[in-house]
Amino acid sequence: MIKVALCGVGYWGRNLLRVLSSNPGIQLAAIVDTRLEVRERLAQSFPSAAIYEDASSVILDPNIDAMVIATPVSSHYSLAKAGLDAGKHVMIEKPMCGSSEEAEDLVARAKAYGLTLMVDHTFLFHPAVRKLRDLVASGTLGHISYFDSQRVNLGLFQPDVNVLWDLAPHDLSILDYRFAAEPVSVEASGYCHVNDKSPDIAYITLHYENSMVAHLNLSWMSPVKMRRIALGGSKQMAVWDDLNRDEPVKIYDSGITIHSNQDREINLPNYRIGAVTSPRISGPEPLTEVVEHLRRSILGQERCQTDGDFGLRIVRTLERAQSALECSLQQVACSKRNTFNIIAAE
Repeated sequence: MIKVALCGVGYWGRNLLRVLSSNPGIQLAAIVDTRLEVRERLAQSFPSAAIYEDASSVILDPNIDAMVIATPVSSHYSLAKAGLDAGKHVMIEKPMCGSSEEAEDLVARAKAYGLTLMVDHTFLFHPAVRKLRDLVASGTLGHISYFDSQRVNLGLFQPDVNVLWDLAPHDLSILDYRFAAEPVSVEASGYCHVNDKSPDIAYITLHYENSMVAHLNLSWMSPVKMRRIALGGSKQMAVWDDLNRDEPVKIYDSGITIHSNQDREINLPNYRIGAVTSPRISGPEPLTEVVEHLRRSILGQERCQTDGDFGLRIVRTLERAQSALECSLQQVACSKRNTFNIIAAE
């Protein structure tokens, strides 16, 4: 029985609390939350767990085997570092850290201590994502030319990260999981509507060595919620709509036939419009799979799929996108100032 402490019972922490407490191979030994009213409620609902205001008691407790960190991103590094130094396995909610420097340090510590360091990229355990990966790996879709994602809704605004760091880790982790490669080039643009220092809309374009392009549409400002990924292949195309419970994945036997170079200027591509199929997608709740994978990774029964190195790659790409986004925002701001000065002069 692995004794686990959960740090943070906020929006996502509540889900982790439910799943951790229902895993028969895990004992939820301690829960940490800064809010008094939450601690009082937890004490009634989980009488066998120790309830703390801060994580220091958990870190010092030699009976705690692992820490699950679901706190704001700004605290990920310090909590994970302290936990690893105390000999505890650690799972961190995405993104792993606020910088690649912090992530690299955690990876080095986990390897030096021989401990499991896992990042909670839940979508990788979703049966639809696994189906899409199987389609890519089997060659059913052919050569993948594009990955197009829409991940938009009205909120939830995060206090310590912008829309890029909040939503992009989902798609970046899926890209890494499917194609096992970092982009060769990253472009980004966006806008700050609510907080002039924190983008709430972002458009990210990533170019890969295999001539694939990925485009991410991320927004906290959309009147409708959309969770949709399209994969364009040379043989077939696939779409995953996470909000479609009946037919989440559809495979389109559609595409184009491209002519040879000498014929392209005079001949249009041949279009193929074929049948649409929707494979059966079923499986346990992804977060249940995440927690069970954590347990088995700690016991050495499975190799951790979303280990520290995986999380580090995601953070590196986020930093590159953040740099490109800041450059774009500065150009827009400069253009606005110049336009204002011209109007004022007139």
